[in-house]
Amino acid sequence: MNSQPLARGPSRRLMLSRGAAAVGAGTASLLLPRIARAQSGKVRVGFMLPYTGTYAQLGVAIENGVRMAIAEKGGKLGGREIEWFKVDDESEPSKGVENASKLVQRDKVDVLIGTVHSGVQMGIQKVARDSGVLSLIPNAGVHAATRALCAPNVFRTSFTNSQPTLALGKPMMDKGLKRAVWLTWKYAAGDEAFEGFRDSYTQAGGTIVKALGLPFPNVEFQALLTEIASLRPDAVVCFFAGAGAAKFIKDYAAAGLKDKIPLWGSGFLTEGVLDAAGPAAEGIMTTMHYADALDTPRNKQFRTAYAQQFKMQPDVYAVQGYDTGQLLLAGANAVKGDLASKAALHKALETAVIDSPRGKWTMSRAHNPVQDMYLRVVEKGDNKVLGVAAKALADSGAGCRLT
Repeated sequence: MNSQPLARGPSRRLMLSRGAAAVGAGTASLLLPRIARAQSGKVRVGFMLPYTGTYAQLGVAIENGVRMAIAEKGGKLGGREIEWFKVDDESEPSKGVENASKLVQRDKVDVLIGTVHSGVQMGIQKVARDSGVLSLIPNAGVHAATRALCAPNVFRTSFTNSQPTLALGKPMMDKGLKRAVWLTWKYAAGDEAFEGFRDSYTQAGGTIVKALGLPFPNVEFQALLTEIASLRPDAVVCFFAGAGAAKFIKDYAAAGLKDKIPLWGSGFLTEGVLDAAGPAAEGIMTTMHYADALDTPRNKQFRTAYAQQFKMQPDVYAVQGYDTGQLLLAGANAVKGDLASKAALHKALETAVIDSPRGKWTMSRAHNPVQDMYLRVVEKGDNKVLGVAAKALADSGAGCRLT
């Protein structure tokens, strides 16, 4: 996204726009040799995250979460000390292969953790597949990473772009919303989010009256809002994030649609923008794999500890980083720090049960979280959890062949 992330006040949660963006991007072909790792000494862990620019705070939140999870268990991986490496990926897809290669070839990391931006992830994916280095994805939701381009050494701890919207169909139909209009930016993340909504909604018996879109990151919504008013659907469903989401929410209300046609969406619609959107956001329904207000002892414990350690409230990105650290611990401890034991390491990662602030989750066959999706409503400036919209929801993993 070209928009700046939006933060809530210091006494409340810090929530930021997510970094899904167009896949893509012409990365140069580079064949990397598989690196033999010495298992004596320290485990070399590399972060490839955005540390400057729009998504810098997302990168920091993810790194904070990873380090916190490992520190809670003594600060070692399978009994070995850790040496940390960092590369700023700048959210720049054209540098994805080059930056990932710095960590793998130059720094000889045993583990590569990254990233936020789906386009950058495609560069990491190539390097991970070519080199065999353990690659953990703490955010980027691009489908290919755990579908057609899946790999035995690549594991995601966040979501696919279609997972949140795959939970929308049933709760919408339960409320009698049988005819819907879909709206998003025309780019990869929007297309993939539409897949989840289309599949869940039509399977539940709903009808998509029309799918509307505008070029990313255009925020001139008026013509589309006029068309929506003329179509008179039972609901509007959308995928937007960051400042663009805040503007859409306000424009939707200003067009007189807020009280006439309910607005639903992927949870990223209301992440980090509630202060900016103001009263216009009240009543918006979303589905998401986490919510700050999740009322469980595990989430409360995590939020308290994170706030005490980092002097800010955690967000969904911090949770995903934390779970990345927990997953890495599970794998490293299972092989007693011998990360060169690839088969045993991958098996441990595949069978891990992560006790997350979002709720316990497991890994799918394609190495993507199988997790609950929560139904949320904006109420008094917060995403209030109404319940579980979809239990143990898995991405299809279509096209993934792991042998």
